Amino acid sequence: MADEKQNELALDSSGKKKKLIIIIVAVVILLGGGAGAYFFLMGGEDNSTAQTQESADPNAPAGDTKTAEVDPGAKVGTARYVAMPRPFRFNVPGITRDRFVEIRVQLLVRGGNNEENAKMHIPLIESTLLNIFSQTNADDLATSVGKVSLKQQSLAAVQKIMTDVEGDKTVEKVLFTGFVMQ
Repeated sequence: MADEKQNELALDSSGKKKKLIIIIVAVVILLGGGAGAYFFLMGGEDNSTAQTQESADPNAPAGDTKTAEVDPGAKVGTARYVAMPRPFRFNVPGITRDRFVEIRVQLLVRGGNNEENAKMHIPLIESTLLNIFSQTNADDLATSVGKVSLKQQSLAAVQKIMTDVEGDKTVEKVLFTGFVMQ
């Protein structure tokens, strides 16, 4: 009987030790995760802020900072992206067979006024882009050079129609955010 009590005490103490070890490990992990999150979110000064301060003209008044050069027709401001509401889907001829193409497009504009102008003229922009896209062929779209050329043609056409309508280029870049050719 004494042997049974000793075995029970040994089992109880080893079970309690395991629970204690598990609890301690869990607490250490939680503390480590919390500390990591704190340093990640509340860390020191960003390098980008320091670089911006260093690149500013020391003779310029406070608040003036250098801005990146942009297209002369584009207004300086915050970069904003205007997504076309639906992807462009069309067929293009190829040497061996026709191909089906789907392109998702976003426009890079600067400032709220340009964003509103682009949104207001989305049907006109879509029509212009579809005309440009329909003039291509599958062999050109299969190469990266062909895709870059299509972007440049698209940008020139969109800037031309926006200049005709709004008196300003409005759009800084045409971005292909999705491109599938089958």
